[in-house]
Amino acid sequence: MQNPRKIHLIAAARPNFMKIAPLYHALLPESWCHAQIVHTGQHYDYNMSASFFRDLKLPEPDFHLEVGSGSHAEQTGRVMIEYEKIAELQRPDWIVVAGDVNSTLACALVGTKLRIPVVHLEAGLRSGDRSMPEEINRLATDAIADVLWTPSADADANLLRENVPAEKIDRVGNFMIDSYEMLRDSIAAAEMVERLALSPRRYAVVTLHRPANVDSADSLASLVAQLSSASESLPMVFAVHPRTRKRLHEFGLMAALENCAPLNVTTISYAPRQSFRSRFPNRTS
Repeated sequence: MQNPRKIHLIAAARPNFMKIAPLYHALLPESWCHAQIVHTGQHYDYNMSASFFRDLKLPEPDFHLEVGSGSHAEQTGRVMIEYEKIAELQRPDWIVVAGDVNSTLACALVGTKLRIPVVHLEAGLRSGDRSMPEEINRLATDAIADVLWTPSADADANLLRENVPAEKIDRVGNFMIDSYEMLRDSIAAAEMVERLALSPRRYAVVTLHRPANVDSADSLASLVAQLSSASESLPMVFAVHPRTRKRLHEFGLMAALENCAPLNVTTISYAPRQSFRSRFPNRTS
């Protein structure tokens, strides 16, 4: 029997964990392949990493690069240096990168330079704003990936407009929905709607974490004021990202949120079945 194909699933940040989890669980029982998880360490504290692996029923990563934080250049460079060592030694048959973080582009570059086929999961998404580091990562990754797994028709259209060959594009849908389905029962069991005294389908959930929104005192103060105003007509649950929580305290804005309980803005800590059928390039029995 032919040796199973070795597939590296690159996990770097919280959204990536949720994207690779359904794929990992779908590939796990397959005899034609052996999926291995590579954690770059871009999100490296417990709330950003281990708790999500536990909730998503993912095993300990096969490889952990532990690159940590740093500038975009530092982080991208460290991931490339450390992952290249693993890729050269292990020589996977396919590398699957997800989303648009620095590790996505870094590992795609490693694969391309080592002539290892690269799949981009959640390809084709565009904001049109090149001031966003994520937009640059998306554009560059899509330009060098061998197979582009898209979540939607608009993503297909974006790639075709950029003259990407149609045969490289494969619409697989939104893997985040598959992760939600995996966790549906545990989400329901948490009874968060009841615990927060909310009416089903009569509330909004808010999260903020992009530097452009939260790293400026003026921008964050404006957003806090708008959320407080909007909550007068619609209850809101503000799931506070650690970065945002730090800035709210630093800029003296947390009290403004905590004191608007009559406006039904609730702050909670950021913390955290299967409809997916695998579709993989060059699959063999």
